[in-house]
Amino acid sequence: MNDNEVRSTGADDDAPAARQARKGRTPTDERRGIQSVEVGGQLLRALAEHGRPMALKELAQEARMAAAKAHPYLVSYGRMGLVEQEAVSGRYRLGPLALQMGLISLQQASPVHVATPALAPLALRLGQTTALSVWSGRGPTIVRVEESPAVLFASMRHGTVFSLTATATGRLFAAYLERKRVKELFEEERAAERGRAALKEPGAPVRARAPSWAGFERQLDEVCTQGISRSAEGLVSGINAMAVPVFDATGAIVLGITAVGPIGTFDAGWDGGIARELKRQAAELSRKLGAA
Repeated sequence: MNDNEVRSTGADDDAPAARQARKGRTPTDERRGIQSVEVGGQLLRALAEHGRPMALKELAQEARMAAAKAHPYLVSYGRMGLVEQEAVSGRYRLGPLALQMGLISLQQASPVHVATPALAPLALRLGQTTALSVWSGRGPTIVRVEESPAVLFASMRHGTVFSLTATATGRLFAAYLERKRVKELFEEERAAERGRAALKEPGAPVRARAPSWAGFERQLDEVCTQGISRSAEGLVSGINAMAVPVFDATGAIVLGITAVGPIGTFDAGWDGGIARELKRQAAELSRKLGAA
């Protein structure tokens, strides 16, 4: 379709798309803007969400506007490099400027910076202590903590390093990292445990024995299957924990979100309310970081 084949159908065609563009706004978003930019932005949103070239009719339908109305937007976007049209099929796809903007956005998006504002509301919804962790040279390390009103007799401080084998967060990161490196860390942790056991004083609490490597691999496979890691009365008696992964645009795990709470109020079911909310939050953050 070229410019001579398309005629504008009138300003009223903007209304459905404009309403769609305004969906999900909060009161703080109600500042003066340019309606036509928001309307045309629905075309770019559709291309980004579908991730493939789209015909004019299909693209306009996704943006909830007439094809005749969508075409002038696409012409302008094409001149700017935001979209480009395939010569043979005539389908539209994101252009070089859009790709460049996306790459720059990913470079500027710090996972911790993106996830931190979501932590306090998540803790409030769950009613449990929540934490963000990253992988460091020493293992999964807490970088943010949001306490719950409930008393929690567990160490959840900035800089705390989780055990690889004895915590939900440790197993979460181990499940999504390269197995050869994980096995090296696994052996190091077991050696350290043996050293501590040899020095244990009489009457000291006994920690659960670390699994064999084969047993640990089965635990990691379960994490990948369920998409979440859990620990029922792990390091601390009476405490449950669940952890979910946040991925970046390359598919690599960049963050762990962990919820911890007393067994009396903490539902550790694979499909329980806490698991579902953690997964929803992790998926939202992963999308913000460019994950598919």
